[in-house]
Amino acid sequence: MGELYPPIHENNHFYLKVDDIHEIYVEECGNEDGVPVVFLHGGPGAGCELYHRQLFDPEKYRIILFDQRGCGRSHPYASLENNMTQDLIDDIEKIRKELAIDKWVVAGGSWGSTLALAYAQAHPQRVSGMIVRGIFLATDKEVRWFYQEGANLIYPDYWQDFIEPIPEDERGNLLKAYYQRLTGDNEIARMGAAKAWSLWEARTATLQPSKSLLNHFGDPRTALSIARIETHYFMNNSFLGDNQLLNNVDKLDGIPGFIIQGRYDMICPMKQAWDLHNAWGSSELYLVQGAGHSAGEPGISSALVKAGNDLLKVLDANK
Repeated sequence: MGELYPPIHENNHFYLKVDDIHEIYVEECGNEDGVPVVFLHGGPGAGCELYHRQLFDPEKYRIILFDQRGCGRSHPYASLENNMTQDLIDDIEKIRKELAIDKWVVAGGSWGSTLALAYAQAHPQRVSGMIVRGIFLATDKEVRWFYQEGANLIYPDYWQDFIEPIPEDERGNLLKAYYQRLTGDNEIARMGAAKAWSLWEARTATLQPSKSLLNHFGDPRTALSIARIETHYFMNNSFLGDNQLLNNVDKLDGIPGFIIQGRYDMICPMKQAWDLHNAWGSSELYLVQGAGHSAGEPGISSALVKAGNDLLKVLDANK
């Protein structure tokens, strides 16, 4: 990764009970008196990683990270019950109120960009600025590109491993086939499907193979939460209306935003970032040449750090 801030320790962490079932893990890092920023991880189901703390200047930002329902250190683990986009939006608001924050920067990549946009459109008065990466607008076309036909043309070798757990007569709807196995009672089939699903994502996330990413996504616990929660969301159109995020982009008017996009992102192709940027008048697009999807790629991580610093200047100028 390029130009990240040095590793830092958390200032504190806590569990927030958000309903009768779920408790979510929340941590704070950086300057307690700094500009608040909440970071939304991807997946859905991936959980936060230590390097996410290093994307923001710890002397100037009050950095809040949390693991969304069912993943990371939140519990119950890999639970699909009461796990919908609106639930996550409500959780973000509960965290903001718990921490007595009036307005904050909202940042996230991939699914985190989806959730960031959905939250900002629901609560624009609570958002001072945005940093979003690898834009996923949660449309059926995007899901089909990655899980049915599109990305398979770029990675036919990896695709062969992805479809291996699914019988040939079920491959006409791979999302449905995977969902049935990941929510079924056969533990061996469930874990096999989880690993294949998660590794397909890890292998295609970077231009050059990343051993650390493969190890992280290949971990059985991480793989199961990613695969179960992603298929749950994607089977339900991510619990959003048709093209909801672009249709409601006017709600972001006046909110400064930075969009970071890898030119060769094969998970979330550039078209979504381009469409969002053109529809969102107060956004800037940082196009990273020679990069794919992952925030861990040097060009992407450098662009994220730059966006965080540039946003501070914008916020200072707008005071």
